[in-house]
Amino acid sequence: MSSVVETVTQMVTPILEEQNFELVEIEFVKEGKNWFLRVFVDKEGGIDIEECAFISEKLSEKLDAAEPDPIPQAYFLEVSSPGAERPLKKEADYEKARGEYIHVSLYQPVDGEKQYEGFLQSFDAEQLTLKIRIKTREKEIVFDRKNIAKARLAIQF
Repeated sequence: MSSVVETVTQMVTPILEEQNFELVEIEFVKEGKNWFLRVFVDKEGGIDIEECAFISEKLSEKLDAAEPDPIPQAYFLEVSSPGAERPLKKEADYEKARGEYIHVSLYQPVDGEKQYEGFLQSFDAEQLTLKIRIKTREKEIVFDRKNIAKARLAIQF
């Protein structure tokens, strides 16, 4: 984890806890010639634009007042909801997603594929089980957790 992400996590956590919001993820990335600090937050029932603006304002004040400046280069601060396809990062995210339709990207192929979508059946520290549909039949596939590059909620079409 980068020092910028660690520093921002420490700064934003008290703001979020005070409002009963959840920190989903923080990214500090360069896209083209611009840097972006993205803070994804959520709460039970979802978060609205006014709440995102409130968090952005409070975090911006803390960042501007910090000495030394934790982010010396110019950047854009974005505070938003993780959206309908929120990432699954923590164990609590996986617990909430049990029975839900998710997308899994793998480091190494399983049965020749590196991406799967299906219903999260179960998980533990070592493995994750998805129920997937192949044409007209259902099949359960077990993945090693260490082989999962990314997991997120997905929208089923």
